[in-house]
Amino acid sequence: MDKTRFQSVDEYIKAQPAAARPGLKLLRQTINKAAPDAVEVISYNMPALKFHGMLLYYAAHTSHLGLYAMPGAIIAFREKIAKYVSSKATIQFPFGEPLPVKLISEIVKFRVEENLTRSRLKAKSPKPKA
Repeated sequence: MDKTRFQSVDEYIKAQPAAARPGLKLLRQTINKAAPDAVEVISYNMPALKFHGMLLYYAAHTSHLGLYAMPGAIIAFREKIAKYVSSKATIQFPFGEPLPVKLISEIVKFRVEENLTRSRLKAKSPKPKA
């Protein structure tokens, strides 16, 4: 088992199989365009973005790219992602099929708003007295 610890998203993408790299690059570009103020990080040894908290993760697997968009996004986009394998917080985009760039962009923008709303609510909540 490979124990490589990635330090950057570029390093992560370069280490993936050739078949995964074009999709990863397009996924990264789509996510960054939809969330231009988010910060790229490596978390759980895969690419991730932070914007008022953790926004999402993505990764290459044997036969698909995984987008870890959190449960709220999976519920909100249930009908639009029905053709893809998904779980509580993940959507799988199979290799060999075009990435649904518009859908991914919509999901990312949804997550940005979800995090902004949570951040605003947290800022408004009264602080407990010590």
